Amino acid sequence: MNTSISELWQARHFIKNSIRNEFVTRVVRSRLGLLWIVLFPLAQVVIYAFVLSMVMAAKLPGIDSTYAYPIYLTAGILAWTLFAEIVTRCLNVFIENGNLLKKMVFPRMALPAIVCGSALLNNIVLLASVLAIFALLGHIPNIQLLWLPVLTLLLMGLALGLGLTLGLLNVFFRDVGQVVTIVLQFSFWLTPVVYNVDMIPEQYRQWLHMNPMTGIVQAYQSVLVYGREPDFSLLVYPAIFAGVALLIGAFIYHRAIDEVVDVL
Repeated sequence: MNTSISELWQARHFIKNSIRNEFVTRVVRSRLGLLWIVLFPLAQVVIYAFVLSMVMAAKLPGIDSTYAYPIYLTAGILAWTLFAEIVTRCLNVFIENGNLLKKMVFPRMALPAIVCGSALLNNIVLLASVLAIFALLGHIPNIQLLWLPVLTLLLMGLALGLGLTLGLLNVFFRDVGQVVTIVLQFSFWLTPVVYNVDMIPEQYRQWLHMNPMTGIVQAYQSVLVYGREPDFSLLVYPAIFAGVALLIGAFIYHRAIDEVVDVL
């Protein structure tokens, strides 16, 4: 683990420039530029809000707003978008950069680090847009918003641990990529993004909390929607899960990265 951190520090300029170049390229080559970063997640919000707002309107206590459900939904989408982007891109990061891995000598851990940095930058742009929309809707998050960087760090640790592990396995077993894509779709609906946990019968809620993203999404909603600090008891399991996932990913990386290059 210490070796990986040292390698990443030595490659920090390469990582920073790669993130910047990717972001600039994405903006410059598109006429809509930054809008594409926010259009897809906000389109999801509009669709789900249109379809489900009538069902959910009376089931979101504690939010005194006509736009209660869209606000609730947007907070969950903000968290899920970052998680899904990191996991999905890490899944193929070694395969897509196979030629680079063979031709250049650089810390291979820089690749998932670049993915995380790029996804974080996109998420910051989305967050700025979300806060602007909240302001237009008359919903102003309070000082509890300062918890968001901590929650984002936890979310990214979870996503990186899972993404690195699955990305390495995907090099050797290409079916992993197909399976994970399907699992992510199910996981979205097993995470309280479009519904409130209180809607689920109490005997089934423990199963919902086996998904580590459940506690994180609820924490995002507490901060952004209800203006209160996260329930830290709900974050213990995601934190442990993220730590274990990172350790497993680091272990597989150090044991298999040379074979990854050979396979590619």
